[in-house]
Amino acid sequence: MKISVKKSGDVAAAKADVLVVATHRPAKASEEGLGPIDAALDGLVARVIADGEFTGALGQAVLLHTTHGLKATRVLLVGTGDGDRDALRDAGAAAGSRVRELGLATAGLVAAGWVTSEIAAFAQGFAYGNYRFDRYRTGDGRAKTAASLAILGGPVKNPEARRLTALTDAVAAARDLVNTPANDMTPTALAERARELAAAHPGLSCRVLGRPELTRQKAGAMLAVAQGSAEPPAMIVLTYAPRAAKGDDVLGLVGKAVTFDTGGISIKPSSGMEEMKMDMGGGAAVIEALGLLAELDVPVRAVGVVGATENMPSGTAVKPGDVVTAMNGKTIEVINTDAEGRLVLADCLTYAVTKGKATRLVDFATLTGAMVIALGEVYAGLFASDDGWADTVRAAGRSTGDLVWRMPMHRRYDELIRSKVADLSNSANKRLAPGATYAAQFLREFTDGRPWCHVDIAGTGMPGGQGSGFGVGLCLGVAEELARRAQA
Repeated sequence: MKISVKKSGDVAAAKADVLVVATHRPAKASEEGLGPIDAALDGLVARVIADGEFTGALGQAVLLHTTHGLKATRVLLVGTGDGDRDALRDAGAAAGSRVRELGLATAGLVAAGWVTSEIAAFAQGFAYGNYRFDRYRTGDGRAKTAASLAILGGPVKNPEARRLTALTDAVAAARDLVNTPANDMTPTALAERARELAAAHPGLSCRVLGRPELTRQKAGAMLAVAQGSAEPPAMIVLTYAPRAAKGDDVLGLVGKAVTFDTGGISIKPSSGMEEMKMDMGGGAAVIEALGLLAELDVPVRAVGVVGATENMPSGTAVKPGDVVTAMNGKTIEVINTDAEGRLVLADCLTYAVTKGKATRLVDFATLTGAMVIALGEVYAGLFASDDGWADTVRAAGRSTGDLVWRMPMHRRYDELIRSKVADLSNSANKRLAPGATYAAQFLREFTDGRPWCHVDIAGTGMPGGQGSGFGVGLCLGVAEELARRAQA
């Protein structure tokens, strides 16, 4: 969706299928944004408010059809509740969803009286709410989503609108990857998407390590997960090296991309298993984030490492009790083959540090059901080895809407990851072990002491059984903050 700025704030003359007017609770027709609309419609907005049909409650959406006074033929009143940044995103999503349901192509956002951050949050939410994955639908089943959102009035400038367009398009692309069925979204297909992005953006290069290369790199942990599948694995490496980058930092972004996860020999229950096509949400976010950094020319060096494979049961699959050797030489006893994501990430983190020369790391993975139980679909779990780096990642999430909540790590948890026969075990034997923390303690063993954050997106990455693109915005926010520090 193209997000643009109209220099003129004349809402009466704005050409759009619908004008979107958002307001806090309690709504007042005399407010700066509502006033011109109410005047053009001969007090209709005031009457709707007086009758109690529109109060400004969060997510409330009331559609008005116009016959005169405005070029636009419809007005959508949207409530923003208390109007904080998260509420504005939610209100924008409600508006975008309603516009999609109506099949409207162009929308104008009446932004009088708003500051830039408020407009950006609402527009971001609008784009997300307007999204629908209908690639496999035919005929009337296909949705008509909005082609454009014009910001009418307000302080937003063209570069900010360009950033919003690039961000929301990248999130939509990540959602498409996650929502695509596993018979089409194979590790090979995901690697092709990375190659497309690299070909389209100067400064971005792509290398794909297949089974022979992974064998030479001694990536025994990732190869163990892949050995049960007929689909070849791919470690996808995207390197972003802009000429304008300053400083010594290399941002390492690592993503789990298990394109279908049956659980392997430790097979999952059949109910809901179709959603395991989305177990590659972390990898999708990292791939699209690298493309976004290149699209916006963010002046920071970065490397993205994505481990793409299926996890299948077969005669060649890894078995509980097997011992494998990771790329950094540590041995791992495989207690549970459904704890496969951490095996994939182990080799990807090692590669990011040793070959990608990453100085700071953030990994993203739909990793543990325990995280869904702890935080649901609102916050992703944040585990960190460094307080300052954790604060940076958390602030980036707040600014872009990818909310994270810091979870504990402690040396006393290390006993959970010790094996009796190898250096590490991939799953705790204790029935009530803290699964998300266990996974984080395991992953830290492969970060070589770098400042590192692990973001468990098991709940936020596929809320309601749909890919969300969670992590793309967070990556952008972190990269922009590193760029600001380097410039300073």
